Amino acid sequence: MADYDRDFYAWTLAQAEALRAKDWQALDPEHLAEEIEGLGKSDRRALQSHLRILLLHLLKVAHQRQPRLSWLRSIRNSREAIELVLGDSPSLRRELPDCLAWAYPKACRAAAEETRLPLATFPEQCPWNLDQLQDDDFLPERPA
Repeated sequence: MADYDRDFYAWTLAQAEALRAKDWQALDPEHLAEEIEGLGKSDRRALQSHLRILLLHLLKVAHQRQPRLSWLRSIRNSREAIELVLGDSPSLRRELPDCLAWAYPKACRAAAEETRLPLATFPEQCPWNLDQLQDDDFLPERPA
């Protein structure tokens, strides 16, 4: 049997083959459980990352006079990626508030760095709700 610690790829192939063959003796339950949990964590991290990027570009649009086309594309791409993650893992919807709480301060810091505006320029709490963040047509109002 392939060893999890020595050749992960070979181990995954062997485990998949054993599962399909229902060869319960050949399975490595402890490592399989760990890897399955890791898949869920990976989806959650992807959701957080896409949310952070979405927020970053929404903040830049909200605080800069001329939004760049690349920011608007990034907003669209992030929303589509979030939609894909939530489509594959709908139970992650209940994680959105925690993901937003994690992502927003990081997006603010990145927006401050990229715009060279003081961090205090950006609201302490996210000014948009989850429905707005997922709305393809929503963009924040820009400064005059």
